[in-house]
Amino acid sequence: MIIVLLGPPGAGKGTQGERLALRLGLPKIATGDVLRGAVKAGTPLGLEAKAFMDRGDLVPDAVILGIMKEALNAPENARGAILDGVVRTVPQAEGLQAALAELGKPLGAVLNFDIADGEIVSRISGRTVCDACQVPYSGKVPGDECEKHDGGRLVRRKDDEPEAVQRRLDVYRAQTAPVLTWYTAAGAPVKTIDAVGTLEQVEARALAALGR
Repeated sequence: MIIVLLGPPGAGKGTQGERLALRLGLPKIATGDVLRGAVKAGTPLGLEAKAFMDRGDLVPDAVILGIMKEALNAPENARGAILDGVVRTVPQAEGLQAALAELGKPLGAVLNFDIADGEIVSRISGRTVCDACQVPYSGKVPGDECEKHDGGRLVRRKDDEPEAVQRRLDVYRAQTAPVLTWYTAAGAPVKTIDAVGTLEQVEARALAALGR
């Protein structure tokens, strides 16, 4: 079974992907991990990707999808996989679908973890890190003292400022709405998961959507 995870930054899909992987006995594959693995292994596509990365360019979808196809064809992924961050645009969805067709692997489900922008902004902007040891915190405010490092103070990363988070969400919504429309039109089993709640509650909803 191939399961594609969608969801805005801060929705918790990465965490839920790990939990689902354990419950379903499937590997979780993230684009960044597969890309770094191919580069480290020195595969032909990995070397091609490295050339783009060394120039500071984005790795083209065709190269990433080629690396992903190789990963999905590996023996350890014979039963399927949970794909996190693999599909962000319609061309990527189209490319993945073509790769799955070539491999003879059906798309089992598209899980869309849904959550209001305001909730995400509150979640992410509530994160802080120690300016000395980089230990992360949640629910504390900038200026608080770090519990792990004597003299360290908590700060909020620029990417976690409310305005920056909202900009990231605007980009995500603009890219992902067409992806969901494309999957629905293609007849894919799209399931929307309410991502607000405890880890256990959200996991239960995802499993129920998968018929488990």
